[in-house]
Amino acid sequence: MTSAELALVHELIALNGHTRRGGVEERRLSYDLAQQAFGDLGAPPGEPVDAGGCPAEWVRPADPGGPVLLYLHGGSYALGSIASHRHLSAALGAAAGAGVLALHYRRPPESPFPAAVEDAANAYRWLLARGFPSGRITFAGDSAGAGLAVAALLRLRAAGEPLPAAVACFSPWADLGCTFPAHRERAGRDPLLDSADLRRMAGLYLDGTDPRDPLASPAFADLTGLPPMLIQVGSEEVLWDDARALERAALAAGVDVRFEEWAGMFHVWHWYHPVLPEGRAAVAAAGAFLARAAGAEERT
Repeated sequence: MTSAELALVHELIALNGHTRRGGVEERRLSYDLAQQAFGDLGAPPGEPVDAGGCPAEWVRPADPGGPVLLYLHGGSYALGSIASHRHLSAALGAAAGAGVLALHYRRPPESPFPAAVEDAANAYRWLLARGFPSGRITFAGDSAGAGLAVAALLRLRAAGEPLPAAVACFSPWADLGCTFPAHRERAGRDPLLDSADLRRMAGLYLDGTDPRDPLASPAFADLTGLPPMLIQVGSEEVLWDDARALERAALAAGVDVRFEEWAGMFHVWHWYHPVLPEGRAAVAAAGAFLARAAGAEERT
């Protein structure tokens, strides 16, 4: 990495850190603006669509019947958007050789749990109704979006729906109670997340729901029958234990799960891929995993 790239990474980390301050709307705007620092290295807006009653965007167009990735952005459920994560979802779709449908699921405090879970499940149903075979659809998400992806699979499984081919989870937030030791042990090592703030954001989303509800915290869910899962987490993350707990739940349920710990990496380092080599490498690895699962013949 060049000195200019390293400086930009630090600048972006600082910008994202600023999203912990202010009200929800102010923080949402800060998050959306942060990715603009990438300039031409980002991704242009795609085609807006209504995906089962939820705003969405074709970040990368999909061929009928071809592979398609449903991407669920992070942001502690209340923050983040299609815009803040467009550069990441587009890069992952390119690595997977898939079209990308990015979902602007409902967020708290306006729409608390389980609105986001319902939106994600309905967007998947919308893809099925448009003729995309379940075996050609994959899910991916980062942080809250990763937990949401697994929760949507649980909702679809309970409804008897055919499940997608695979799911990729980047730095998953899988325990909204924030009870695992990494919140204490890695507090000074993760430059992005603050556990006290995570608990506040969880309160907005849960709105009185038990944080151990499996649709809110899939680390405590029975994952039986779910498709192959990739979990990527940085060694410095306060959510490191969340990722391990999700892996344990998958193994206990007989799910084909691949766990990757990336040395020295912080929360959702993938987001910095335009200027961070490790981000590009992680996106490439996840794309290859999704491509194999969905039967994509080549990466674009």
